[in-house]
Amino acid sequence: MKNARDIAYEVLAAVELDDAYANLALSKLLNGNQLDARDSAMAQELAFGAIRSKALYEHVIEVGANRSIEDIDPKTKCVLLLGVHQLLGMRVPAHAAISETVNLAKRELKLSASGFVNGVLRRASEHDREYWETSFAKGKSGDALLAARYSHPMWIVKALQQALELDGRASELEHLLELDNEPADVNVVALPGFAEAKELIDAGLKPGFASPIGFELPEGNPARVPAIAAGRARVQDQGSQLVALALVAAEPVAPDEQWLDLCAGPGGKAALLAALAKTQNARLTCNELAPHRAKLVEMALSPIDPDIYVRVGDGRELGQDAPESFDRILIDAPCTGLGSLRRRPEARWRKQPSDLPSLTSLQKELLESAWQGLKPGGILVYSTCSPHASETIAVVDWAVKRFDCELIDAQATLQQINPGLEFKTKRLTAQLWPQAHGTDAMFLAILRKPIG
Repeated sequence: MKNARDIAYEVLAAVELDDAYANLALSKLLNGNQLDARDSAMAQELAFGAIRSKALYEHVIEVGANRSIEDIDPKTKCVLLLGVHQLLGMRVPAHAAISETVNLAKRELKLSASGFVNGVLRRASEHDREYWETSFAKGKSGDALLAARYSHPMWIVKALQQALELDGRASELEHLLELDNEPADVNVVALPGFAEAKELIDAGLKPGFASPIGFELPEGNPARVPAIAAGRARVQDQGSQLVALALVAAEPVAPDEQWLDLCAGPGGKAALLAALAKTQNARLTCNELAPHRAKLVEMALSPIDPDIYVRVGDGRELGQDAPESFDRILIDAPCTGLGSLRRRPEARWRKQPSDLPSLTSLQKELLESAWQGLKPGGILVYSTCSPHASETIAVVDWAVKRFDCELIDAQATLQQINPGLEFKTKRLTAQLWPQAHGTDAMFLAILRKPIG
């Protein structure tokens, strides 16, 4: 049976070599190995921590190896990243961190690599994290210093600073960067009509702050919570919950409404919308481009309503195929994912500024299609898990001019759902933040289509 370090290595190797998503790779491996809660948590901290601080740790490895990181075999680098994280980012005694990592190298690498791993880690163990951080930050200032200190690419630091300034939160940048490097709480949604608060509290969860149907799991494997195992509750960030709730709360629901989740994969928001649709006597349709993700949507919906139609196709064509067919549409648009760096640690190293033009073009095309599919008087929620101005307010400004439409006050809508949510601007769009609301940095705008 694999132990926590074996699983962490496989997660890291999948991310580094196969472009896998860390959270999905970890979930698959944990479900296939019977680790207890403590070892599951250790596997996650090993893998996610090594990915979050990769820039710092690669600097340490380069100094210890006396060679460029590009000259080190990728699998060996993965083992070294795990070892350095144990030395500098966890409370693992140095002798244990080194010996266990060398043993991991013997299991996963060529026999000759274990001596190299041992030597690099011994060099790394000669100093504490503060020393290495100072070494890495030497000669840097301003945004470059913050990027080094919190192991973020500099373009992301600049983008987050701009977004915070636009949201009246310029002084919160370092707090946000710090939180990006801390494990996010496991958030759970109690699907309305399917899971009761008492049931989740009895299972050891506690009510969340941001979402009235949100809960937090302090420790353990979520799959072992009975309501989650049965599909009546789901792991879902509370910001995502609020986006789905806002689609329903923006205006009173009329009987027999038609709803659409345009970018439904992998199905988290779709499951919540399906449960809400049942309570509101509405009918939900889902769309997903990729067949394998459409299957995930169907799996997510099966405990709620297996009869929901999941269209497999390009969302940019749906409006033409079904013009003026839907009363409410959610576009949870593909984006850079800069708002979920706590949960998707690899995203900060994968995305580049050069990704933005194609993403914003896609976002606008999806809005065009959704607008065509929306009934006159209908409601459209545009959401991204990114606070980047190019993907949020710039796209919404374009849509308002393009469609000559009305913006419904998204901040007021969220405060109607939860009066405790605080915003610092008078904008009609809403931006959620980890350091302010305890959620991913979700953005949402609510547009109403004119009648006539």
